[in-house]
Amino acid sequence: MTAHLWRNRHRVAGFTLVEALIATALMAMVLTALATITGQWMPNWNRGMTRVQGDEDLALGLDRLVADLAAAQFIPAGRQTLKPLFNGTSHAVTFVRTALSPNAHPGLEIVRFAEVSGADEPLLVRTRAPFARETDSDQEQPHFADPVVLVRAPYRISLSYAGADRAWRDAWQQQTQLPKAIRLTVRDTTTGRTLAASTATLLHVEIPADCIGAKSFTACLSSRQPAAGSTDPGKL
Repeated sequence: MTAHLWRNRHRVAGFTLVEALIATALMAMVLTALATITGQWMPNWNRGMTRVQGDEDLALGLDRLVADLAAAQFIPAGRQTLKPLFNGTSHAVTFVRTALSPNAHPGLEIVRFAEVSGADEPLLVRTRAPFARETDSDQEQPHFADPVVLVRAPYRISLSYAGADRAWRDAWQQQTQLPKAIRLTVRDTTTGRTLAASTATLLHVEIPADCIGAKSFTACLSSRQPAAGSTDPGKL
């Protein structure tokens, strides 16, 4: 009797070979289905995360651009001219502002935003150089360093400038004063669409400090022009 009960319990314990094969086949089907779903879902997830990261990088880059441009100073380019150091085109701009970097010495620095060739697409890069008041810009070019990528593909920024007439121009060069506003147009290079992230900024300074109270800016600027053969820039 005892031996009979032991044989019955031994028969029902565990799985038979057929049951094990069926369980293995079901597990293989489940794993195959999960692998298929994951293979279809992960690329979309990665593309979405890449897009979100790109949008965040674009927002940070635009914030840096707007803050720098708004802080542009009316500083003459060199000893022989009193026109401000400001050279703007549709994809590059150079100007002077108060030194911002924590490692920079107090004073002024030249900031340049310009497109450079990347691996596949152009990159908008910020560089800076110390501003030397005694240096004649026609004789010695500044040495730009500390490159920081602000905007990368698929985004591209084009700049335009407006003066007192409020007309937008693709360039602002050799002007007697700074532009009143700068517009940053953001486009998606893959679709060509202009994005809602496009923005504009007003410049805090447009004319020299000693011309603020003048009745005529043109007359004030003319009175500040150095005499022929003189290297004295006058009041800055």
